[in-house]
Amino acid sequence: MSKPKKRPYRSTSRNAQAAQTRKRILEAAKNLFESEGFEYATIEKIAQVANVAIPTVYSLFQSKRGVLRALMDEVFPKDQFEALVEKSKKATSPEERLLYSARIARQMYDAERAQMEVFRGASVLSPEFKELERERERRRHERQEVTINAMAEEHSLAKDMSMNRARDILWLFTGRDTYRMLVIEQGWTSEEYEKWLADLLANTLIIGRNQPF
Repeated sequence: MSKPKKRPYRSTSRNAQAAQTRKRILEAAKNLFESEGFEYATIEKIAQVANVAIPTVYSLFQSKRGVLRALMDEVFPKDQFEALVEKSKKATSPEERLLYSARIARQMYDAERAQMEVFRGASVLSPEFKELERERERRRHERQEVTINAMAEEHSLAKDMSMNRARDILWLFTGRDTYRMLVIEQGWTSEEYEKWLADLLANTLIIGRNQPF
C-alpha cells in the first residue's frame, strides 16, 4: 500500500508557525539590543523574552551573530532592493543609472534609520557586528560593479577614471555615514540627500561633467 500523502494545510500551518516564531525572536532581539546593548543581550535572554526554547533560537539563527544578520537583512526587503536594481539595469543613460544608485542608498538608509543607533552601538562593542558590517560593505561594493561596467561599456566614465577607482568612489559616496551625517545630524530631508547624491555622482563619474578628484 502506498503511504498516505501529507495534507498541504499541515505544512502550511507549520510554515506559518515557524514564520511567527522567527518574527517573535527578531522582535525580542531588537528590543534587547536597544535596551541592554548588543553585548549583554544573550541568546538565553532573547529566548526568554520571545517565549521560545533556547535550542529554537540556535536552530533558526545558529548564533547571536546570525540573529543580528537577520535583523540587518530584513530592514530593507530583498524584493524591494532587487526591483530597484532591475530598474537601474534598464536605465538608458548614465545619469539615470546613477540616480538609481542614489535612490537605492536613500531607501536603504531610510529603512535602517530606526535601527541605525542600535547598529552603531553594536559596531562599537561587538567584533561580530564589525565583521558583519565588513561583509555587507564588501557585498555592496561588488554589486556596484554592474553600474560601473555599464558606464565603461558606453564610454561614459570620466576621463582617466579607471573602473576600480569609479567603483571605489561610488561605494564611498553611497555609504551609510554620509546619509547619517547629512540627514540625521544636519537635518536634510531624504529627498534633498538623494538629489544631492545623484548630482554628486554624475558630476564626479560622468565624462565631461566631473571635477578633478
